[in-house]
Amino acid sequence: MGIKIGMLVVFFAVMIVVGFYCRKHSTDVRGFVLGGRAVGPWLTAFAYGTSYFSAVIFVGYAGQFGWKFGIASTWIGIGNAVLGSLLAWMVLGRRTRLMTQKLKSATMPEFFGKRYKSSSLKIAASLIVFVFLIPYTASLYNGLSRLFEMAFPGVSYSVCVIVMAVLTGVYVIAGGYMATAVNDFIQGVIMIIGIVAVIAAVLTQNGGFIEALNGLAEISATGNAPGAFNSFFGPDPLGLMFVVILTSLGTWGLPQMVQKFYAIKSEKDITKGTIISTVFAVIVAGGCYFLGGFGRLFTDKLSFAADGSIVGGFDAIIPTMLSGLPDILIAIVIVLVLSASMSTLSSLVLASSSTLTLDLIKDNIVKNMSEKRQVLIMRVLIVVFIAISAYIALNKDKLSAIADMMGISWGALAGAFLAPFMYGLYWKNTSKASVWVSFIFGAGIMILNMLFRGSFPLVLQSPINCGVIAMLGGLIIVPIVSIITKKPDKALTEEMFACYNKEVIVPAKKSLGD
Repeated sequence: MGIKIGMLVVFFAVMIVVGFYCRKHSTDVRGFVLGGRAVGPWLTAFAYGTSYFSAVIFVGYAGQFGWKFGIASTWIGIGNAVLGSLLAWMVLGRRTRLMTQKLKSATMPEFFGKRYKSSSLKIAASLIVFVFLIPYTASLYNGLSRLFEMAFPGVSYSVCVIVMAVLTGVYVIAGGYMATAVNDFIQGVIMIIGIVAVIAAVLTQNGGFIEALNGLAEISATGNAPGAFNSFFGPDPLGLMFVVILTSLGTWGLPQMVQKFYAIKSEKDITKGTIISTVFAVIVAGGCYFLGGFGRLFTDKLSFAADGSIVGGFDAIIPTMLSGLPDILIAIVIVLVLSASMSTLSSLVLASSSTLTLDLIKDNIVKNMSEKRQVLIMRVLIVVFIAISAYIALNKDKLSAIADMMGISWGALAGAFLAPFMYGLYWKNTSKASVWVSFIFGAGIMILNMLFRGSFPLVLQSPINCGVIAMLGGLIIVPIVSIITKKPDKALTEEMFACYNKEVIVPAKKSLGD
């Protein structure tokens, strides 16, 4: 216990010191939200990766999909690295940085408002962000609770939630985006070291990699022959594909992820950031799902109900796998999951508070807000958002499984935003009407899934599968609606897209220039 508490105290102390050290970068809106658009490749790449992977991935997704797909769940981590990191940086990074600087937009809703010349779109997008980031945030605490119950028997879960919420709030409020980015880098290093150490320990417990694979080969489950869980694509390739698409392509439409591209400093940083982010995803995401793939080897340590379901649900699998590790490794895991959760939480609350302040309150509710007042309101809203999410988390008995909450949040946000954002960067004729249809379709189908899940076709009753349909549907809907509705003003779009053709050494669409 002394080892665990000691490592937590050091971890929290470093986070707070960084927060106050970075206060000088958060005196105005540009600095508080974007770090002055001068964040280097290592900080940006790690901020992207640590916002991507949290306790939701480590505890919820790795446990559930490792159990369902076996070692084939590693494909999810590979998809996250290739589609969710590498291609996201290549397709969105440069154009997002250029267009958002041209439009002077600091948030995704502000991008929609200025790109499509519609304040109502900006307001609608900010409401979608605020509403659907709440279940995502609550799921972070829920995942964390499972590990704390295993590592700190007798310590109140509510104390853990409050401590995490307060400390995250302190360093984000103090230092804004720059504090978040620096702490994300530190937390990312911890995550890399932690996941490698845990995988090595778990495999050693099972006689090494080959013996662990042989153990999986002998396991059969209802409807699956022995060997299904150590096969190349697992027992359910179609289900695996849906999870890969949601967790990988979904990042392209998440405001807390895309906003990282706003702050890139220069062209060379994009190239470095792409490589760093991809390698980070391979290690962390690939490692998490690879670890989860061996969950069935611990069946004898899990408790099962009369109907055959796991007591505590799929979220109990990873904590059970780790419960037999040495104290020092359990301490590392606790700091690992705290790092993952706090980095994601900080990105979520910063995205939500900046969106509400800049896109909803400014000019709509309060006119002529000074820079100082905008930053103050963002800091107040960070407190409000953290308090709401912590309250929900403290009522965790009412929460659904982590994976379901994550699916609803990602499906709604990416379903609403992915298509109009990407087409808005590349296609001049993307219409305002098509953006409205995408918003309504993406958020609407996920709300209906949440309220009337039993009425959906069986394959779409899963929030994950439904979220994939929301995203892919938007990619089809936006161009079709744009073709049949009123075209945007040509002069305005030409002026916006001129930012890509500014001559540096080559057109800016090829290089940001320095």
